[in-house]
Amino acid sequence: MNIADIRKDYKQRSLDLADLAVNPILQFKKWFEEALEAQVNEPNAMNLATASPQGIPSNRIVLLKGVDDRGFTFFTNYLSHKGQSLTANPFAALTFFWPELERQIRIEGKVTKLSVDESESYFNSRPRESQIGAWASEQSRPILNRNELENRFTQLLERYKNQNIPKPPHWGGFLIEPNLIEFWQGRPSRLHDRFEYKKQDNAWFIQRLQP
Repeated sequence: MNIADIRKDYKQRSLDLADLAVNPILQFKKWFEEALEAQVNEPNAMNLATASPQGIPSNRIVLLKGVDDRGFTFFTNYLSHKGQSLTANPFAALTFFWPELERQIRIEGKVTKLSVDESESYFNSRPRESQIGAWASEQSRPILNRNELENRFTQLLERYKNQNIPKPPHWGGFLIEPNLIEFWQGRPSRLHDRFEYKKQDNAWFIQRLQP
């Protein structure tokens, strides 16, 4: 197979200025609802891109856990690679790609930690096994083998048997406060529709971008 020959022509839909909400958060919610209705696989999976203070990039897939007027939230171990990168350089980019709808959303913005109360509220809603996992895994650190991790998990299950599991102090949420959101709709002949929202003086401005 020649990788260069792999291609798909996008033909499902179009996107025009008249289709867009004035506020990009509302537009995101509209598209997200449509992704749910279309039964997109893992619609809340997003690529999170960070950079070190020296500008060295890194990215990975994480799960969106909330969106409101402030922005987009997810949760992680603050001592993980991404957690340390965001603490040292509090800016990030997100990308959602929903091939079933031939759509992509790009988001850029400043990152802050959620309050302890917000993080605890979400942690307490997680399945018990996921709560234990947050304690068991020293995320991003080397480990000798899987048995070590599973033994630690089993020991913690026994330790917290018949008890509420507290949120680890090193675990919590991040909020990405967007200053740029782009909506991309695939179109034939690579003449895609792209609209960019940019925030200036607390107001959103929309412009069409060339594909």
